[in-house]
Amino acid sequence: MKLEEVRELFRKDRFATENGMVIDEIGEDYAKCSVVLSERHMNAMGGVMGGVHFTLADFAFAVASNVRHMGTVALSTDISFIGAVKGRKLTAEATLVKDGRTVCCYRIQVKDDLGNIAAEVKTVGYHKE
Repeated sequence: MKLEEVRELFRKDRFATENGMVIDEIGEDYAKCSVVLSERHMNAMGGVMGGVHFTLADFAFAVASNVRHMGTVALSTDISFIGAVKGRKLTAEATLVKDGRTVCCYRIQVKDDLGNIAAEVKTVGYHKE
């Protein structure tokens, strides 16, 4: 699939897209997605809400895993918040670690636009089809 076809398909992922998340790049078992941060992404303490990190990582996983195996869903996701966001944009890069007949594993790294690592994520997925 080409990038524009993937973007069109994932426009239906309304929670992510209506919160400003976009697909920047796709590759073989790889996706890079981002979001420009605004007030709606902040928590009461003025930091980026953890759900933004999670949603962006989940979106990158969905894109990376479904380009080749349409119908892949997350079975388990482990997220570690390891740094404060200092920039104005977050980027998540999902990379395949292992792909089996029915189960896959992806590593997703979430960084801000200054290069600070904000979260490390591991998602185990299941190929339904």
